[in-house]
Amino acid sequence: MTAQIFTNARLIDPEAGTDALGWLLIADGKIKDHGKGAAPTTDAQMIDCGGQCLAPGIVDIGVKVCEPGERHKESYKSAGLAAAAGGVTTIVTRPDTSPAIDTPETLEFVTRRAQADAPVNVLPMAALTKGREGREMTEIGFLQDAGAVAFTDCDHMIANTKVFSRALTYAKSCGALVIAHPQEPGLSAGAAATSGKFASLRGLPAVSPMAERMGLDRDIALLEMTRAKYHADQITTARALPALERAKRNGLDITAGTSIHHLTLNELDVADYRTFFKVKPPLRSEDDRQAVIEAVRTGLIDTISSMHTPQDEESKRLPFEEAASGAVALETLLPAALRLYHAEQLDLPTLFRAMALNPAKRLGLDSGRLAPGAPADLVLFDPDVPFVLDRFSLKSKSQNTPFDGRRMQGKVTATYVAGQEIYRRP
Repeated sequence: MTAQIFTNARLIDPEAGTDALGWLLIADGKIKDHGKGAAPTTDAQMIDCGGQCLAPGIVDIGVKVCEPGERHKESYKSAGLAAAAGGVTTIVTRPDTSPAIDTPETLEFVTRRAQADAPVNVLPMAALTKGREGREMTEIGFLQDAGAVAFTDCDHMIANTKVFSRALTYAKSCGALVIAHPQEPGLSAGAAATSGKFASLRGLPAVSPMAERMGLDRDIALLEMTRAKYHADQITTARALPALERAKRNGLDITAGTSIHHLTLNELDVADYRTFFKVKPPLRSEDDRQAVIEAVRTGLIDTISSMHTPQDEESKRLPFEEAASGAVALETLLPAALRLYHAEQLDLPTLFRAMALNPAKRLGLDSGRLAPGAPADLVLFDPDVPFVLDRFSLKSKSQNTPFDGRRMQGKVTATYVAGQEIYRRP
């Protein structure tokens, strides 16, 4: 492979916390060197970035690809193309498929499909309990051997504390990461909105933000007992943050993420029952949104993900209470995150710390950084290009995005995986 040197680039280095004009040299699919100022003289192929931003490719934990079972909603090919167009170089896929990915055979099937069809790196997660039913844990060791990078029942909370504690204990013995969705299942069942004046005026079944705090408190207690590796997929309320801070301060092996929708939207965006804004957990108050942004800034919340959840038109064209939850976000993750940059709430190194470096570190990957020896998984983007999002231009099979028709700023110019260009903006 010919060596390439990116020149005249704004290097976004989340590890060093820097944003500076410089150059980056790659060869044999890996980063070889980088520096500030003018590029050194070399026989490598020159790529002039024109002052655009060059950052590590996004590592997105919690992407739903609907194979097996619902390929009409999203396939590995369409998800891979959407990821490449969004600057996402690694997708970590959820097991909430039909059937669930809870056996080595199913895991091997989706791994083969991903390797054959997706231009980006695909790392599969497996279910923590059989059928994600919360009754009997899966063969964690065998699934690890088959390639599972983490274990989760997604939005199916394991209500039986004994089952969950046993699963955590077994995962600890295997060194496996458990990803949970902290919500108190009784309180959150059937909720379509966050409790408050807005939900009451709209007549929507709602859940108190305290349900998230209660779910997290239970999980933290079990972590104290089992000492397992744990990641909360979405922390979305201010009330959950003190418990998370205490758990980290006490030395538990706990990290937490949040979704781009909870960082950039609030409960009022539901407006007149717009079902593209129905996500799980439901959108929160503006005070919660601001608290979560601050938690990302300080590093209390470690990761930002798309929580990409494709739903077809039939699932969304229903009364708000009955409509399916979820939104696609592989292509909108970066432009939506740039809203926080343009609002001067989060700088670019902080955003890429949460979208690339920290997810990679949690999964034990070498990606997410610009250090020599790291994979040359990169995204080149212009943070200032304005556009109006048209959902029908998205590469996902499903177009259920809440950002349809919104004015956005920032577009991906090119995406590279192992030094190979897999996407170039027309």
